[in-house]
Amino acid sequence: MGLTDLLFLALSAIAIVSGWRVFATDSMVRASFLLLLSFVAVGLIIVMLAAPYIGVATIFMMAVEMMVMALFMVMFMMNPAGLNPMMMVHQHRFSIAAGVLAFAGLTATILFTSFPEIPVDPAAPIVHDLGIELLGPSMLIFETAGVTLLATMIGSVILSSRSGRFGMADQGSRPPGLELDGEPAGRQPEAGGGHHHHHH
Repeated sequence: MGLTDLLFLALSAIAIVSGWRVFATDSMVRASFLLLLSFVAVGLIIVMLAAPYIGVATIFMMAVEMMVMALFMVMFMMNPAGLNPMMMVHQHRFSIAAGVLAFAGLTATILFTSFPEIPVDPAAPIVHDLGIELLGPSMLIFETAGVTLLATMIGSVILSSRSGRFGMADQGSRPPGLELDGEPAGRQPEAGGGHHHHHH
């Protein structure tokens, strides 16, 4: 077993364990970053399979997507920053049954499907042709998507920030407790916090 095989097994283990932890953790934000870790491991495996563009694109796309998801959770969840313990899986029996059926179906597809074998000429300029396609007819689509994602990330960061024009966002709020009727969890808002404007 060579170094390549060991690296493949290590990345596979990281992808599987982090993917499982997505459903085992009790935090939405932590689940987002665990899913990101799983996709990064899958992207590196794709790079090892001699598909560098798809592997790197997977890593970049998932990194942006998971960051945006985590930021939106910070903005809109009543649970502060999505970090307090919460139940991540609902309808347990249905979820287990759906997971088992999906796994069995995908495994059967891989083992019993006769995939076409169309070898690619090693000398073919695949990345070059793909770049021409992306920067040619499809350039407007990708540029629009990139600007939209950038604007979304900037907007979500601004909206989820603690300080604002009219004072601290958490002024007068009370974080929920980790237990029913328990003490508030996390940082307590300071009394009289916020910005004070003095006019002369």
